[in-house]
Amino acid sequence: MSKEKNKQNRHKLIEYANGPSLEEINSTVAVPRGKGFWKTLFAYSGPGALVAVGYMDPGNWSTSITGGQNFQYLLMSVILMSSLIAMLLQYMAAKLGIVSQMDLAQAIRARTSKSLGIVLWLLTELAIMATDIAEVIGAAIALYLLFHIPLVIAVFITVFDVLLLLLLTKIGFRKIEAIVVCLILVILFIFIYQVALSNPAWGDMFKGFIPTGKTFANSPSIGGQTPLTGALGIIGATVMPHNLYLHSAISQTRKIDHSNEDDVAQAVRFTAWDSNIQLSAAFLVNSLLLIMGVAVFKTGAVKDPSFFGLFHALSDTSMLSNGILIEVARSGILSTLFAVALLASGQNSTITGTLTGQVIMEGFVHLRMPLWLRRLVTRLISVVPVLICVILTSGKSEIAEHTALNTLMNNSQVFLAFALPFSMLPLLMMTDSRAEMGERFKNTLWIKALGWISVLGLTYLNLIGLPGQVEDFFGSEASKAQLVLADNIAYFLILCVLLLLIWTVVDLYYGNKRFANSKKTE
Repeated sequence: MSKEKNKQNRHKLIEYANGPSLEEINSTVAVPRGKGFWKTLFAYSGPGALVAVGYMDPGNWSTSITGGQNFQYLLMSVILMSSLIAMLLQYMAAKLGIVSQMDLAQAIRARTSKSLGIVLWLLTELAIMATDIAEVIGAAIALYLLFHIPLVIAVFITVFDVLLLLLLTKIGFRKIEAIVVCLILVILFIFIYQVALSNPAWGDMFKGFIPTGKTFANSPSIGGQTPLTGALGIIGATVMPHNLYLHSAISQTRKIDHSNEDDVAQAVRFTAWDSNIQLSAAFLVNSLLLIMGVAVFKTGAVKDPSFFGLFHALSDTSMLSNGILIEVARSGILSTLFAVALLASGQNSTITGTLTGQVIMEGFVHLRMPLWLRRLVTRLISVVPVLICVILTSGKSEIAEHTALNTLMNNSQVFLAFALPFSMLPLLMMTDSRAEMGERFKNTLWIKALGWISVLGLTYLNLIGLPGQVEDFFGSEASKAQLVLADNIAYFLILCVLLLLIWTVVDLYYGNKRFANSKKTE
């Protein structure tokens, strides 16, 4: 009877789902046993690349490049700290998926009430749509810059990346991983080439990895940005909630024997290796972006920090700081490569964003829809604010249009500040739990300590940055009354976040206690 029901469900666009995470690809990739380190690592490599994409998406670009142009190498230490925290959180997310055989959304839903599950689902959906806005803007601008397609049409073309997704679902998960890795390498090599040509001051760059009191200072203010706001921008664009949900799901794609602890331990170990290698590549890309801001452009030369401004700056010899760069820029290759990397980044994020959407929908509300339909719905919703922005500024100057799109992309990231604590805190609580993870796989003391420092620190930084983000919605020429209103809205939102966090922690605490007691009675 249940098999018949499953067959009927397959013909429905929206169906009930309460099985393994990403059931179509769960435990589908075979891994060797008793083989050498490199052969085993290769078999486990791939999920880390899909996760790393979120750490080098279009939302990261302007924060890193502008931070470099304004403050030289001062914020390199922020990129390093963000990357190390990301490695720690992604390790815990992958471990949760492998050991518990549940993704983060499923694990939260299993330990909390239905009403809280729906609230957290809606919150996470908003965060995914916010990142999708950045992808729409990035891809549309790349199409405009490369092929001179009008922006309105380019925005609509981004909707058709659903056809790319349909193709990818037919070729197998291992090939999807390979495509993502290739796109990451394209981005990486383009920026290595551009930075190598610029011949940066390597000594000053390495000094920048050591944080100082100036790193999070409120002065000086350059172009409306201080080191603190620059640091918050980099942190907010780097550590994203959807990556934790995604990693806890795709870490389960490898076929392992869960009744054998050594098999599980091997999966955890090699998944951590894969994740850390790929996130190191993301760290390198973000570092190269900041170095570009310092070494490629003359200090303060780029007045337009949007993708348009950066593209034109790479072909404007008056803005470049190096003789070799100036010669290469005349050919137009620097700006073209930048746009190609931007397009590759947007397409990578398309794949991972859609998979994450399916994970949270199945995990929180036990509903599933085809990947192509899910992508079509979320992309159409994300396209609306971008289209409105383009249409409203179409009669204004080119700079006004570019600034408006850049502001929309930056403002869309405000939802990430809301959603991040609601993925980090549950992740930490569950991986700290002996009942959830077992004695062997629960967090060690030093991981637990570093985890709490990271989670509380990131939550604090996201919340203190919220007033500034809300103020940005009122523009650069906001009145005093508007700024007061923005701050009041921000403080109300912070209060809501804290109350919802308390609800989440209490629900998880009692849910975990019930689970521990049920295991004792078995």
